[in-house]
Amino acid sequence: MSLRKTITYRRSLISGFLAIQRNTAGVLGMVVLVGMGERMAERFLPIYIIALGGGAIAIGLLNAMDNLLSALYSFPGGYLSDRIGIKKSLLIFNLVAMTGFALVILIPAWQAVLAGAVLFISWSAISLPATMSLIYRVLPQNKRTMGVSMHSLVRRIPMALGPILGGIFISVWGERDGVRLAFVAALIMSAVALVLQQRLIENDRPAEPSSADACGLVPEKNPLKLLRLMSQEMKNLLITDILIRFCEQIPYAFVVVWCMKTIAAPVSAVRFGLLTGIEMATAVMVYIPVAYMADRSTKKPFVTITFVFFTLFPLVLMYCRSFEWLVLAFILRGLKEFGEPTRKSMIMDLAPDNCKAGMFGLYYLIRDVFVSIAALGGAFLWLISPETNLITAFVFGVIGTMGFAIFGRDVQVPANKKNFNGTST
Repeated sequence: MSLRKTITYRRSLISGFLAIQRNTAGVLGMVVLVGMGERMAERFLPIYIIALGGGAIAIGLLNAMDNLLSALYSFPGGYLSDRIGIKKSLLIFNLVAMTGFALVILIPAWQAVLAGAVLFISWSAISLPATMSLIYRVLPQNKRTMGVSMHSLVRRIPMALGPILGGIFISVWGERDGVRLAFVAALIMSAVALVLQQRLIENDRPAEPSSADACGLVPEKNPLKLLRLMSQEMKNLLITDILIRFCEQIPYAFVVVWCMKTIAAPVSAVRFGLLTGIEMATAVMVYIPVAYMADRSTKKPFVTITFVFFTLFPLVLMYCRSFEWLVLAFILRGLKEFGEPTRKSMIMDLAPDNCKAGMFGLYYLIRDVFVSIAALGGAFLWLISPETNLITAFVFGVIGTMGFAIFGRDVQVPANKKNFNGTST
């Protein structure tokens, strides 16, 4: 075998193992570019709001809006993907996010940040059902957790590098101009991503109505009708997931405030960016081995373990008062991604075959509507004391983890499914 053929063969094996092909490569490229621009600025929005004259309530409102809008956008995102196709819907989603970036760039006021967030917050939430649907459409069953994990892994690259670059922008140009310039970079990278995704992602045809459809009609635009098709197993997962997200979101917007403003030895913007990079690097290290094991075994243990890590983070953070200890806390925060792709894969496994994007969107709609309440409540808990905020988050995590351990259903991949290259396993 020639060297060229050997390289091609090995590349094919690697891409097959990692569940990468033309469509998924287009999605991954989009995730890196849009995510890099977004994370350069979004992670420092609480600091930017303070610099523009906003306070704790404005920060809490931003976090609540993030969760509420993510919820409200999730179901329309899934419906639109089923209605007009994944490629066209992703084009629309990118244009909406770019409009939000432009608004923040043009108007330096904290009210404009909230208005722009209405648009750019939409990108991750509204595009996720389309992305998950594409992965489940183009990959065989025993490669879907790997496909979801590669999406999650690649998302963490901009999550790791974006805050570091954003911290550098702030250190050079200050908290106000630095964040605005980061949004300029976000706008440019989103434009490049738009071109890339349209070239690589193949045209797809929306599903047609069929008497055999699990949803009756495709797509179903009434979430109440779709809710009746949600299995009890998915409802159990949803309830416990809501409790775990309470644990995450109550302190989420204030983690940067805790690190840069509250503790006895506050860290700089660059150092906070480095902490975020450590968190994401930790997550990246666990994605592929966990996906490999989850695709070949049961999924519940991996989700349970990740719920434990979610629960422990706010408690550990409360005792971290210097950069050295914060490093350990953010490693723990990275480990909470241990079973997150597996959880997303479990949602898709439990969803009816012909309305997976819509059901995925409905799941996130319900979850994030409730979680937005916790995000806003976190601001009032923070006003009582930062410790009250963190302890309350920990308690919700304990309840959610115990609930899933008792009531959560396992999902196992059938042994006779085909692998990525089409051979039997």
